[in-house]
Amino acid sequence: MDIQLMIFALYFVLIFFIGWLSLKKTQNESDYWIAGGKLGWLVGGSTMAATHTSAGTFIGTIGVIYTAGWSFGWVVLSIPLAYWFMAAVLAPRFTRLKQLTLPAFIEARYDSKGARGVAAVIIVIATVVYIQAQIIAGGLVANTIFGISPTNGMIIFTIILLVYTVIGGMIAVVYTDFLQLIIMCLGAVVSVPLALNHFGGIDNLLGYVEIVRPTSFEWDGGLAPSLLFTLSLAFFLGSVATPEKVTRLYAMKDMKTIRKGILFTILVVTIINLLVFILALGATVLFPNLPNGDLAMPLVAKTVLPTFIGTLMLAAITPAMMSTVDSLLLVAGAALSEDLFQSLIKPSATKQERLRVGRIGIFIVGVIPLFLILSGVGEGELIQFIVVLFTALMAASFFTPVVFGVWWKRGTKYGAIASMLGGVITTLIWKAYGTPTIDPVLPGFVVSIVLYFTVSLMTKRPSDEVIGRYFG
Repeated sequence: MDIQLMIFALYFVLIFFIGWLSLKKTQNESDYWIAGGKLGWLVGGSTMAATHTSAGTFIGTIGVIYTAGWSFGWVVLSIPLAYWFMAAVLAPRFTRLKQLTLPAFIEARYDSKGARGVAAVIIVIATVVYIQAQIIAGGLVANTIFGISPTNGMIIFTIILLVYTVIGGMIAVVYTDFLQLIIMCLGAVVSVPLALNHFGGIDNLLGYVEIVRPTSFEWDGGLAPSLLFTLSLAFFLGSVATPEKVTRLYAMKDMKTIRKGILFTILVVTIINLLVFILALGATVLFPNLPNGDLAMPLVAKTVLPTFIGTLMLAAITPAMMSTVDSLLLVAGAALSEDLFQSLIKPSATKQERLRVGRIGIFIVGVIPLFLILSGVGEGELIQFIVVLFTALMAASFFTPVVFGVWWKRGTKYGAIASMLGGVITTLIWKAYGTPTIDPVLPGFVVSIVLYFTVSLMTKRPSDEVIGRYFG
């Protein structure tokens, strides 16, 4: 059997085995959606780091640096600050009442099922956008390794992902994330020294980049400064408030665990990003005329590195995609099951009914992006910019009602609803019609904040009982 095929086959057998074991350990909804809220700092921090490190990192970031230059690296520096903010500012109050979902927090804080429903719909829409990027990356990897068409690769990737996520829930996701983080780190740590050795060291590599593409190290070599600043804002706000991240806070057992877990996340994510930057520069020298920057990483892994190591690197990209998509599928499934079906449609639904709806929802939300891609939606867009659109939608929708919701008592349900709707609508309008040199997150976030405070001050103050849930 071909060594590449054997490595991937063994990997996927192990993933399915974890899914099967997790099904046996899942006793209730808390187990399925937040792993029972009992995770320790190592597994909790690993699942958060793995969720963050997606195809947007291993293929998307490399693709943008290849296309636009080193200046994109400044954007990623906002991410450690975002995780510090999450641990120091948001988590202590946000986790006072453990919920199964982010929309459940919205209902508890603002005493509004309507606000919860709005949050759930936004999550489902944004998840469809994000999963498109990961499925496209799955097709690229399958095409590079096995020579099958990108379309068939995307279909196979989607099927594999749906099977173990639907079966095992959060327990399956966090332990596959832990395994996938190990593979990602091992692939990156082994690949970068080999790539540097290929060029004769870091100094030679930088010199080659200067010759091949002199604009790579210029501040505005490919991205306008205004776009770099607003992209940084998108990553900061989105990293704090995206639902797949904040539900990890509920999955860890206490604040001490959360702080240690997030510190671990910061270290791992920062190291992986630095290694990825080096691989991006290597791709710039080796393949200076690629039609699409997203092809850079798969080609480096296949042509520069030894067969085993190159396959390991591509195997690292695959779990990077899967560890993020499975988390988002779980969040979307919970939104459909807990926040729409049980909360608004059938309050008397049994536990079995809710889990069944959640599993069906995961399947539907996983299949829709595939159909959109096959229909030509998002065709030709760099993977990282699809990721950034998702991040902007999440930031403009949830940062304000979540963060200010635990720090400003006067925030009302009407302010929260106006903030979420205004933020997401403005972001989508700007994406379609606004100037491309400013990321949609900026106008979306500004509208979100203005509406939150304005509408809250114009409407009735929350009751003392509601305020006491997070300010008592």
